[in-house]
Amino acid sequence: MTATEQGGLRADARRSTARILEAAQKVLAEDPSASLERIAEAAGLARATVHRRFASRQALLDALVQDLTDRYLSIIKEVRVRTAPPLIVLHRATEITLRLKYSHPFVTSLTPTHESPGAPASHPRIVEELEVLFSRLHAAGHITTPDPAWGRRVYLALLNEIHHLPATSFSLSLDDDADVDDQVDARVTLLITTLLGALGGTTPHREGEAPLDRHIRIGPAQP
Repeated sequence: MTATEQGGLRADARRSTARILEAAQKVLAEDPSASLERIAEAAGLARATVHRRFASRQALLDALVQDLTDRYLSIIKEVRVRTAPPLIVLHRATEITLRLKYSHPFVTSLTPTHESPGAPASHPRIVEELEVLFSRLHAAGHITTPDPAWGRRVYLALLNEIHHLPATSFSLSLDDDADVDDQVDARVTLLITTLLGALGGTTPHREGEAPLDRHIRIGPAQP
C-alpha cells in the first residue's frame, strides 16, 4: 500500500470517527441508554465500523469527553488569553463555553462539575490558561484578588451554577420572547458581574475593553 493510500485510509477513519461522535451526541442526548447499534444507524455506518472504532460503550463515552476537551482547548486558543484585553477574553470565553455546553448537553452531563473525574476544566493547559487570565485581570485592576487559582475556582463554580439556572430566573431578567442569543448574553452578563463583584472588582469601561451590556455583541478580538 502506498503512502497516499495509507493517508486516504487515515482520513476516512477520522471522518468516520467524527460522524460517530456527532451521531452519539445527538442520540444519547435523547436517550442516554441508546445502544452502539442505534448510534451506528444514526451515523449512517455499519455496526462493525462503530465497534472497530470503539470496542465498548465506555470507550465511546471517553472519546466524547476527549472531543469536548479538545473543543475547550480550541476556545483557549481562539480567545487569545495571553494577548487580548483580559475583560474581553473573559467575556468571549464565557459566551463560547456556554454555547458549547448547550449544544453538547449529553457529554457535558458526563462531567457535571469542574471537579468531576476527567472534566475538561481539569486539563493542565486549561487550568494554566485560566490562571493566566485571572493574573491578567488582577494586573489590569479588574479584580483585587491576587490568587489566580482562587479566581479560577470561583469562575468555574459560577459557570456551573449559571449554566443550570432556569430561564425563568429573576436573576436573568429575560423577556418572555427572549431567544437563545438573549439567554446566553444574559447568563454571560450575570456571570461576569457576579464574578467581578465576588473578586473585589467592578465592570470598568476602559480603552480596549467592552462594557458588559448583554445587548452588545462582542466579536472575536482583532489581532
